[in-house]
Amino acid sequence: MSVLKIGDFAPNFQCKDQNGNLISLSDFNGKRVVVFFYPKANTPGCTAEACNLSDNYLKFKSLGYEIIGVSADSEKLQKKFSDKFNFPYSLLCDENKDVINAFGVWGLKKFMGKEYMGINRTTFIIDEKGKVLNIIDKVKTKDHTNQIIG
Repeated sequence: MSVLKIGDFAPNFQCKDQNGNLISLSDFNGKRVVVFFYPKANTPGCTAEACNLSDNYLKFKSLGYEIIGVSADSEKLQKKFSDKFNFPYSLLCDENKDVINAFGVWGLKKFMGKEYMGINRTTFIIDEKGKVLNIIDKVKTKDHTNQIIG
């Protein structure tokens, strides 16, 4: 698993979203893209983060950003999550963890004294040419928009 750094080119990917559409990073050439990785759909922290981005979606669009969410949840779970909160952006269903591993966000986690492998909540801001502009690994779920665009 590689660890991406600011200035690296983001790995291109192809993955289905919650509606079964095949999404590629290259679909967004010429636009800035926020790719946020979250551990599990419909959990409190993930819901807070996804809703914060959704609530500010028009602000992102006005600044030329697209948003893509990624987790290892199934298409069915992602669809339920998206429909419940009416998210205006795609949620990728990366059950095989291809995108998750390509971005280097799968790793050791600790919770309540236990260690386990999982998705480390991380957001990548990618420029119009596919380069990583910023990486946020200390995500404030309820105020994530301000971490990204201030």
